[in-house]
Amino acid sequence: MILEVKNLIKRYGETLAVDNISFSVREGEIFGLLGPNGAGKTTAINTIIGINTADKGDITIFGKDMKKSASEIKSDIGIVPQDIAIYPDLTAYENVEFFGRLYDLKGALLKERVEEVLKFTGLIERRKQQARKFSGGMKRRLNIACALVHNPKLIIMDEPTVGIDPQSRNHILESVKKMRKDGSTIIYTSHYMEEVEELCTDIAIMDHGKIIARGSKEELKAFVAVEERTVIELDAINYTVAERIKKVENVVDCSIAGNTITIISKKGSNNLSDLIQSILSSDSQIISLASEKPDLETVFLTLTGRTLRDEVAAV
Repeated sequence: MILEVKNLIKRYGETLAVDNISFSVREGEIFGLLGPNGAGKTTAINTIIGINTADKGDITIFGKDMKKSASEIKSDIGIVPQDIAIYPDLTAYENVEFFGRLYDLKGALLKERVEEVLKFTGLIERRKQQARKFSGGMKRRLNIACALVHNPKLIIMDEPTVGIDPQSRNHILESVKKMRKDGSTIIYTSHYMEEVEELCTDIAIMDHGKIIARGSKEELKAFVAVEERTVIELDAINYTVAERIKKVENVVDCSIAGNTITIISKKGSNNLSDLIQSILSSDSQIISLASEKPDLETVFLTLTGRTLRDEVAAV
């Protein structure tokens, strides 16, 4: 395991920001940490990497105890913070070079790594331009370049695509995929569920400082799936259609709106062919058909009672 967290607790006065969480991250995976604002994600990350001091718990990174080997461990971690951390008066090249020197890179190796990460983030042509002149998306990409210059084993990305243009967002997502392909291990937090669906191999959902669910996206969807929904558009609906559908095995309910009928069946019913036959036997013709299964947004709403982008006071 690259990272193991056991019984981690962090308080701010009377507020229990991280409430006895435990999880592990395997080498080479993209681990998604989800939660609404105020769930404790950023506090958990900052405590894991030593920015905050844990009140209780054990943190092991690269097989080493964070309490005993913090300096050694931190040299192999790259952090892309939620708030952009670059120097606006420096050029892109100078920014990345500065962060490289912090990790004791020098000479030809430093130059090689700076140019490599600027190419990787699509900024090599802008290397002589001051960061203050960059768009929000370019600043985010420069932030990533600064975090990668020392070739870290573990990369932590906290909301890396907040408030940026679609082109930069797509570039960052493709970069994350490539980093994993090249062997990097990534912890990724986001308010955008579609990013998590696309990127993450393992996911933990936090709320009120606790991890309330954990697994692959397929496992999480199965966790809350208690029914299946089929939406069928017909050329016309007559009074016999609903009655026929309700008689199909495992159908729980059906409702009609215009020429569209929505059918709720028990999970694992596998009754689609029977539904189609019952409709055709009532002299209706099918225009379109869609079988809807739970997505991560549904999972999140079911578990927390909130959407991922609900605005709550941040912790």
